[in-house]
Amino acid sequence: MDNFRFHTPTEVVFGKGVESHAGALAAKHGTRTLIVYGKGSVVKSGLLSRVKASLKDAGIECEDFGGAQPNPTLSHAEEGVKKALGFSADIIIGVGGGSAIDTAKAIAHGAANPDKKLWDIWTKKVPLTKSLPIGAVLTMPAAGSEMSNSAVLTNTELGKKGGIGTDFNRCRFAVMDPEWGATLPPYQVAAGVTDIMMHTMERYFIPSIKCDLTDEIAEGLLRTVIKNGAAAVKDPSDYDAMAEVFWASSLSHNNLTECGRGRDFSVHKLGHPLSARYGVTHGASLACVWKAWAEALYKEGLSRFAQFGRRVWGVCEEDDEAAAKKGIDKTVAFFKSIGMPTCLNDLNVSIGENDLPQLALDATANDTLRLSRIRPLDAKAVETIYRSAMQGD
Repeated sequence: MDNFRFHTPTEVVFGKGVESHAGALAAKHGTRTLIVYGKGSVVKSGLLSRVKASLKDAGIECEDFGGAQPNPTLSHAEEGVKKALGFSADIIIGVGGGSAIDTAKAIAHGAANPDKKLWDIWTKKVPLTKSLPIGAVLTMPAAGSEMSNSAVLTNTELGKKGGIGTDFNRCRFAVMDPEWGATLPPYQVAAGVTDIMMHTMERYFIPSIKCDLTDEIAEGLLRTVIKNGAAAVKDPSDYDAMAEVFWASSLSHNNLTECGRGRDFSVHKLGHPLSARYGVTHGASLACVWKAWAEALYKEGLSRFAQFGRRVWGVCEEDDEAAAKKGIDKTVAFFKSIGMPTCLNDLNVSIGENDLPQLALDATANDTLRLSRIRPLDAKAVETIYRSAMQGD
């Protein structure tokens, strides 16, 4: 087991009607809040008005900032920074899914450092030494941003999507009412389920480290998401299933499932260029490359893939290679069953063979970054994986 640091300072309030706690939670950290949300579903559902009423009851002044994109953009976050500064906000609250929460995180960093360019902070050209406190009211289980130290932005001018990991990204509180998941389209639920699984698997497929307890937690989380995720996609109003998926979203990305093992996130690196250049939904960008990634690497991480097949999917093959391949096949079949794409040609975008070298360069930061802790992947190897991902079975 590797050395590790585990830090999860987020106060979680979970269950039906808990948006009424938002004001009391926020009052611990500020008195003037910018509320960040997406395209208006939280307005139509009435959630935003309930959150604002709770904040008002706690004596907190509010300002709205809508328009967060499914793949949150730098330009929109920069607009939010200006609004936060003009309002003198001292706490930023994201209401919605990961996009709204990641946008809130970016605004908090920018507003606390108005003399620095936000993209310079994001690309670590300048150090991030302070930020405003952040809160979250979650409506969609997927990104796990409500408890993670991560956030992503897309620079549309450069066609680049990148993440930043810092404890300043940790929300001070997260309010989670699974009932709001009933308002989601099944495709969004499916994309969220995929993202939750990927957050767990990106930490799981790291060979040659003995870490029994963390393995058991990750495997149990995956089995829970597979079972309840399928039910939530079928019926988003199934509260019990949605509650399991909501909680799994947080635990999959709060670093619990990497304790003693670490993380990889090479599949995310493959998916990010698809979102940045083509606007592909994040969960879909991961599902469509996972099979090609797994088939390229499973032989060199054979024991891990075999364990995954047996413990997560219940395959009975005694031979490791047969168990590994069956586990991969069952994972891909699950993605298909919930309506996720499993190859690039399943996406409703035009990606040709000539586009693959640039995607590979984007994924590897112009061939300066090696992906995967199973086997280092340079741009050429990544291009080969993209090529394999073009068509499915």
